Amino acid sequence: MRAGTVARWWALDYAAAVRWQVGPLLQHHDPADYLTGALRPVVVLPGIWETWRFLLPLVERLHRAGHPVHAVTALRANGATVDSSADVVAGYLDDRDLTDALVVAHSKGGLIGKQLMLRPDSGPRIARMLAISTPFSGSAYAPYLPLPSLRAFSPNDPTTLRLAADRSVNARIESVWAAFDPHIPGGSELPGAVNLRIEDGGHFRILRNPEVLAEVDRFAAQP
Repeated sequence: MRAGTVARWWALDYAAAVRWQVGPLLQHHDPADYLTGALRPVVVLPGIWETWRFLLPLVERLHRAGHPVHAVTALRANGATVDSSADVVAGYLDDRDLTDALVVAHSKGGLIGKQLMLRPDSGPRIARMLAISTPFSGSAYAPYLPLPSLRAFSPNDPTTLRLAADRSVNARIESVWAAFDPHIPGGSELPGAVNLRIEDGGHFRILRNPEVLAEVDRFAAQP
């Protein structure tokens, strides 16, 4: 992979992340507006330090297709541990009695989603998950990051190891990632899952990649 291409992807990725974090804050988006629809419910799970609005283009796309889309606003900026965040989402699924739900997740959201699928209370409520740019095996960069919340994505973190070791739900997961991910250099391949590597670069900007958007449509439309 050429150094110039990598540098370009890196710059575009962070520019996109800043734009998509700030842009939705300047507009009013009510999560209740996306709860209508006759198709299967979809729960969106953002990455760390992302609110549900970071996934707004996916939310709007899925809603236009006829899915009620659930944003778990109690996650706020999603800075808690994977287990704590899974507790919050499990409570949401239970309160609304969601069943046969699809999960569409980004980054850390995919770890939360897998934890939910492994739980005896929330697991039966979830049919399948599409995870985009999720560090299922951790990130080699994580041990050197300054914040404990980011170091938790170390390949040797107990939560990372526990989730990676349990493959019982992997067949119901689809993992999608970019050929170059500045945050997850090892990629997001998940043994036993449907794995799709996109020939693009970025951890964030891949969320707007046309091939990824087409895969979201296909995933949600499966019977």
